[in-house]
Amino acid sequence: MSGQKRYRAGAIGRTGGGDYGHGLHLGFLGAEQVDFVGVADPDEAGRQKVAEATGAERTYADYREMLEKEGLDLVTVGPRWVDCREEMVTACVEAGCHVYCEKPMAASLEAGDRMVAAADRAGVKLAVAHQGVYLPQVQEVKRLLQAGRIGEVQAVYAHGKQDSRRGGGEDMMVLGTHLFNTMRFFVGDVAWMSAHVTAGGRAIGPDDVREAGEPIGPVAGDCVNSYFAFQNGVSGFFDSRLNQPGEGRSYGMEIVGREGRLALRGGGLGEALVYPYSLWAPEDRSQQWEPLSLETAALGEGNRLAVLDLIDAIEEDRDPISSGRSAVAALEMILGAYASQITGARVRFPIADRRHPLEALF
Repeated sequence: MSGQKRYRAGAIGRTGGGDYGHGLHLGFLGAEQVDFVGVADPDEAGRQKVAEATGAERTYADYREMLEKEGLDLVTVGPRWVDCREEMVTACVEAGCHVYCEKPMAASLEAGDRMVAAADRAGVKLAVAHQGVYLPQVQEVKRLLQAGRIGEVQAVYAHGKQDSRRGGGEDMMVLGTHLFNTMRFFVGDVAWMSAHVTAGGRAIGPDDVREAGEPIGPVAGDCVNSYFAFQNGVSGFFDSRLNQPGEGRSYGMEIVGREGRLALRGGGLGEALVYPYSLWAPEDRSQQWEPLSLETAALGEGNRLAVLDLIDAIEEDRDPISSGRSAVAALEMILGAYASQITGARVRFPIADRRHPLEALF
C-alpha cells in the first residue's frame, strides 16, 4: 500500500432503521491515510453519538447534503435494512465515492445488478461487508487449501446458525450470505444449484412468504437444504433448520479433501481445525480433529481490513476482495434456493430471471 494519498471519508447511518450495521464506519479509524470528516443520520442523537466516537468534524441529517458538500472519497453505507440500500449506494457512487456497504447486498438480484452497474459507470469501487474473507484465519485457510493441506478439495458443507428465531429462510439471508461468499472465496463460481425449502415439513407456498425480522426482503421456510455444483467440480451443501441444539454453534463450514478435512467455526470468527486423515473414521480414537494455530481477528478488525483492501483496490484498480459482484453472486446462491423449490428444477447460473423468486413466481 502506497499510503501517499489521503482519503476523505464519511459514514451514512439511520438510527432506528438499520442503524450503522456492524460498525462498518469504525474501520476508518484504523486506516492512517483516512480522514473521517462527516456523519449523516436523520436522527440527531444517533449522528452526534457517532461523531463523538469517531471525531468526525461535521454531521448532517441528510446524506445527500453530506455528499454534496464534503467532497468524499470513501463512504460507508451502514444500515442493515435493504429498503434504503440501493438509493444510498447509488447516490454515493454518482457523487464519485467508493463505497463499503452492509450486507446482504440487496433484496433482489436486479437491485444488486443495478448497484454494481452504477459503480462501474462511475468508475468507483464497491465493497460489501462480508468481513470473514478479510480475516487472517480465513486467508490462511485458503492458503492451506491451495498448498494441498487436505489434498484435492471435493466438497464444502456449510451450516447456518439454526437458532430459535431465524432458522431456515431468514438464517439463509442474514448469515448465510457470509457463508456463501466464503464458499466462493475458497472454491469459485457456481454452475448450478438445487434446493428443498420447507415450512412445517411441507413444501413452501405463497402463504409462507413473510417479511424477515428486519426489512431484508421476503423470506420463507423454516428448513433449507441446498446443493451447489461449482464450476470446478466441487460439491457444496448448505443447511439451516429452525431451533436446533447448540445455541448457534453449528454456524460454520467443513471443507472435505481427498486427504483430510478443514473446519471453520463461527463463519470464520471462531476456531479452525484440521482432520489430517484421508478416511473419515470417527470410531478410530487415534484420529482426532486438531486445532490450527492461526492468527485470529474479530469482526471489527474485519472492517478495518476491508477498508484497507478497498483503498488497495482503488490504487491497484482491481475489485475489492468482497466486491459488489461477489455479493450479488452470494445473493444468487440464496435466491436460487427459492427458484429451485418453486420450479422443482435445477437453477443454472447466472440466473436469468433477476427478480426475487418469492415475488416473481408465487
